[in-house]
Amino acid sequence: MTDTAGQYEQRPDTVKMPNLLVKKVRRQSAGVAKKPYPALYFDTAATTRVAPEVVAAMVEQLNSADGYANPSSTSHQPGQAAAAIIAKARADIATELGCKPDEVIFTSGATEANNLALRGVALAHAAQGRHLVVSAIEHPAVLAGCDALQREGYAITRVAPNRQGWIEPEAVARALRPETLLISLMHINNETGMKQPLAEVAELALEAGVLFHVDAAQSAGKFKIDLQHVPIDFLALSAHKFHGPKGVGCLVIRNRRRLRLQPLLYGGGQEFGLRPGTLATHQIIGLSAALTLAATRREADLIHIAGLKHQFLEQLALCLPIQVHGDLAHGSPYIVNLSIAGISSAALINQLAEELAIASGSACSSGAIEPSPVLRAMGIEGELLYSAIRVSFSRDHSAVEVALAVDRIVAAAQRMRELDQ
Repeated sequence: MTDTAGQYEQRPDTVKMPNLLVKKVRRQSAGVAKKPYPALYFDTAATTRVAPEVVAAMVEQLNSADGYANPSSTSHQPGQAAAAIIAKARADIATELGCKPDEVIFTSGATEANNLALRGVALAHAAQGRHLVVSAIEHPAVLAGCDALQREGYAITRVAPNRQGWIEPEAVARALRPETLLISLMHINNETGMKQPLAEVAELALEAGVLFHVDAAQSAGKFKIDLQHVPIDFLALSAHKFHGPKGVGCLVIRNRRRLRLQPLLYGGGQEFGLRPGTLATHQIIGLSAALTLAATRREADLIHIAGLKHQFLEQLALCLPIQVHGDLAHGSPYIVNLSIAGISSAALINQLAEELAIASGSACSSGAIEPSPVLRAMGIEGELLYSAIRVSFSRDHSAVEVALAVDRIVAAAQRMRELDQ
C-alpha cells in the first residue's frame, strides 16, 4: 500500500468510496449527536478541546475561597494561599518535565516562550557570540524572531531539512561557527509532524558549548520529555496543544540561576524578573492539570491515535491518489500532511468549510491559505505544494469520525473534479 517515500496509491478499480464503507459510516454515525460547527474538527495541531477534567480544575480554582488573591501579594494570607497554588502547579510541571520548579517560567504560550528564549539570550549574551543556527522549518514564532535579530546585526544560519522533512545533525554541525551562541530546533514539526533528532543535536550542542533551544509545542504532553536525560537549555510549550486552555504556556530554562536572560517586558518583577505581570492562577492550574492528565494516558493515547492515522490514510488511499509528505516512520501519529492529485488545497478547504475542519499549514498565518514554507524547504514545489493539506488527530477522535472525515474529503474531491469537467 505504501513505499518508503510515503506514496499511497489508488486502487484502479475504486474511484468512489466503497458503498459498504459509506453505509457503515452512516449507520454508525446515525446515533452520534450533532457537533457544533464545524461538524468534524481535524485541526488539533492548531488547538485541542480543553479536557473536562481541566475545565473542572480551573472552575474549582476560580470559585475557591482562598485562591483568588494576587499570588504576588504575599504579605497577607489570601495572597500566600494563591502563591501556594502557583508553587504546587510549578512543581507538578517540573516533575513531569524533569527539571527544577524554579526553572519553569510561565508565559502566555509557546510563541512568547520562544521569543523570550531566543531574544532574551541573544541580547544578554551578545558578547559571547552573535550567530544563531535554526532549522528552516521552525514555527514562525522562531523564524520571525530570528528575522528581527538579523535586522539588528545578528547572523542567522537556517538549516534546510532533507526531502523527508527532518534536519540531519551533520547539517547542523556544518553550520556551527566559533561565535555560534545558540541552536534552535523544534521537536515535532507543526505542519508535517516529522520528529526531529533532538538527542543527537542536543549532544552536538553540548560538545560545542552552544546553547540549545527546543520548541516543544507539538510534543509536550503527547510524548515523554525528560530534561534530566536530554541536555536542552530552553524548552517552550503551550497548554492548548494538549487539551489545556489557550493563553498559557511556559519556558523551561535549565540552570536558570547561571543562565542570564534579558526580559522582553518590564514591570513588577514576577517570574524571577523574566516575565512581569500578574499571574493568571486559573490558567496555570489548567496548564498543570492538562500536562498531568496527558502523562497518565500518554501511551494509550499514542496507540489510539496511531490506529486512527493508519485508518485515515488506508481508507483515503482506497478512493483517491494521495502523496504523504515526509517519512511516516519518522512522524508523529498526531499529524499527517498530504496532497491529493489534481485537487487544490485552498479549494478543498473551502469546499469542506462547513463539514470538516482541516488546514493547509500553520494556524499562525492570519487565516491565509498560502503555500507552505516548510514544504518548500523540503524541496516540494508545483502541484504537490499547492494541493497540500494537514490533518491532525486527538484522543477525542473515534474511528467513526475518521471514516466520516474520509467520506467528506472524497465527496468534496469528486465535486471539484465534476466542476472542472
